[in-house]
Amino acid sequence: MQVSDQHAADEPTARQVGEFLERRREQIAQRWADAPLFRTVFTVSRDEAVEACGAVVDALSEVGRAGRPEDVTATGFDQVRDQLGRMSASLTRAGFSPAHIANEVAGLRRPSLELLRAEFADPSGPEATESLLTLTVLLDTLRLVVMETALSAGEELISRQREQLLEVATPVIKLWEGIVAVPLIGMLDSARSQVVMESLLEAIVDQRARYAILDITGVATVDSLVAQHLMKTVAAARLMGAECIVSGIRPAIAQTIVHLGIDLGSVLTRASLADALAYALGRQGIQISPAADAAVSAR
Repeated sequence: MQVSDQHAADEPTARQVGEFLERRREQIAQRWADAPLFRTVFTVSRDEAVEACGAVVDALSEVGRAGRPEDVTATGFDQVRDQLGRMSASLTRAGFSPAHIANEVAGLRRPSLELLRAEFADPSGPEATESLLTLTVLLDTLRLVVMETALSAGEELISRQREQLLEVATPVIKLWEGIVAVPLIGMLDSARSQVVMESLLEAIVDQRARYAILDITGVATVDSLVAQHLMKTVAAARLMGAECIVSGIRPAIAQTIVHLGIDLGSVLTRASLADALAYALGRQGIQISPAADAAVSAR
């Protein structure tokens, strides 16, 4: 955003406001440190809050002296974007909305304007009014910058939470020595399929698994995209030296696969997770007998 010609005449005033901010940096930082925006984040040390406030005042001073009070892309803001981002992320995690954070930024206006008003012999004169208006514009620009960082922090938080939910919803279970399984429940989209593949391949390496079971008993529907994801996961497991078994294909899903013309001929399947486990154990020379048969044999 470039400063328009309409505000070109305000540049001297903006520079004066920037000089004011530089001159009264400590007083402003001390007052801001008690504002909710900083007090909520810096709860351990007030000196840390004052230091953070001072950095924001320095940024505003640089933007003002550059004559760009309306420019959210002004280089002066670059030095505090990371700090504002961390503050916004902290407030977002605490449950504050971007609108609430913006209101707290607006709370910085009053102490700043009071100090600037005291600089003039006639606080209601034209020179004072113009300076106060310029400082207000500068603080509103800061508000936009904070809003931008708050929204970005919120999006990053949601993205991390989504990834964590995908990992939690896609556990890899060690069933036996050399046998791992992934019970899939719910929808299987591209993002989750990628998590499934990565988690399964890591488990194959960590557990030195020779058999990997993909159980889709809890998958509601299977379409061509889901089938493609399963085929890719099976192929990746084979490349890692593990035989992959797909279990839990219900009758309705089997009919859907046939109607869609999806070829799963190269994929080893079993009716249930128990059948898949029995197959993998049998391939390792481990036989499972019913308890009753075992008791009879023991007699």
